[in-house]
Amino acid sequence: MVERDFGVLCLRVRELTSMRQDDLALLAGLSQPYLSMLESGQRRLTNIDWIVALLDGMDVPVVLTGPMLRNSTYATSPRTELPGPSIG
Repeated sequence: MVERDFGVLCLRVRELTSMRQDDLALLAGLSQPYLSMLESGQRRLTNIDWIVALLDGMDVPVVLTGPMLRNSTYATSPRTELPGPSIG
């Protein structure tokens, strides 16, 4: 996470948990095609709101992210899938 490469983070989490892209995308509030682009390096996650949603969706401990990257709004509101930025 030092390099803030969230695609690598997602891929590593999936490798460690044998999780499918569909499943992680649902947990993280991203679309599966967008998650695929993150993992392949075609896209980068730079929007702070999406980063917070991703970290909360994956239940990444605050000790790893620091309190600045956590938002209680995501913890208390129902998760809705974010489609990912439009492509093109």
